[in-house]
Amino acid sequence: MIIGRKSPVTGLVTHMDLDITQAHLDLWQGGEYIQHVMPNLTVDEREFLMTGMVGDDWENIMEGEIT
Repeated sequence: MIIGRKSPVTGLVTHMDLDITQAHLDLWQGGEYIQHVMPNLTVDEREFLMTGMVGDDWENIMEGEIT
């Protein structure tokens, strides 16, 4: 499923093809823990889904390039 999220750090919209279904999203949005509903996703994929942030965003924050 193609998911688009806007980064709160850069404001850029990124799309990612995640191995999930609408049923997975519904369970998560209904209150289930994302790691229980989507254990097949990587930590980075789950972070993207939850916040819209990608690895480069975190690197920029840690390096102090974006505050």
